[in-house]
Amino acid sequence: MRFEGIYTPIITPFLEDGAIDWDSYAEVIEWQIENGVAGVIVGGSTGEFYAMSKQERIQQFKFAAERINGRVEFMAGVNDIRVDECLAITAAARDAGAQSLLVAAPPYSLPSEAELASHVLKIADTSGLSIMLYNYPGRTGVEMGEAFMTAVAKNPLITGIKESSGDYSRLPYLVRNFPEVELVVGGEEQVLEFAAWGAKAWVCASANIFPLECVQFMNIVGKQSDFERGKRLMEAFMPLMGVLEQGGSFIQCIKFGYELQGRSAGIARPPMLSMAEEQMQQMEQIINITRTTVNAIIDEKP
Repeated sequence: MRFEGIYTPIITPFLEDGAIDWDSYAEVIEWQIENGVAGVIVGGSTGEFYAMSKQERIQQFKFAAERINGRVEFMAGVNDIRVDECLAITAAARDAGAQSLLVAAPPYSLPSEAELASHVLKIADTSGLSIMLYNYPGRTGVEMGEAFMTAVAKNPLITGIKESSGDYSRLPYLVRNFPEVELVVGGEEQVLEFAAWGAKAWVCASANIFPLECVQFMNIVGKQSDFERGKRLMEAFMPLMGVLEQGGSFIQCIKFGYELQGRSAGIARPPMLSMAEEQMQQMEQIINITRTTVNAIIDEKP
């Protein structure tokens, strides 16, 4: 088992002038480690990599590697619209000390499956690191389909896939046809379905708000296979998951939820705008109810 537990794609706190708040970023990392996550993902979309310069992204890798210091896995998101930049960022992540990579299709260009496979295998050759694929056609415009998976699955560096297509039929398909590539939870509202098909790891944006609770949730359904309690936990989490996945302000909601824990997340970089007051009030109510309900279920004796 290569991937097990919670891998948190961490937020990037920004100051009001848009600069990275490094002191707060260090606190983001520490809080995740303190609460028992298996890995920290630096440079994911939840971290707003798309709004950063190449230099900022590389600086983040170096900073995070020093802070993590081998205590949990350091995974780097290395996606970029330009392939040469993607490969340069990949090399920088490797040199900084990343242990694994999160790799999606380059956005906008719409490569064929053969072209996408060639791209991913170049990243593998460049890095020599374990790769978790990220299938999210809603953002990239292309799916990691059968031809792509057949081309990359035999490479020993291709070790997992964060499946975020929302297509439930992909879960048994991947498990049956590509067992060498571990299935990883990629939809916040689909944890139970993934666990039923053997997923032991969850790339979990919600862990920016509830790290300990998400770690415990994944233990209950992943390690213990306690699906009865898992159903109740999923029901308790669903209002939050619904706001995150369908609310249209994903980054802002995650950052606001983090700030409700008494921490500093700062602004979201443009083009994202601040949340409306009504939306913040709704989020605060949902988070408070979720925390109370989830912890009551977790605290029950199995």
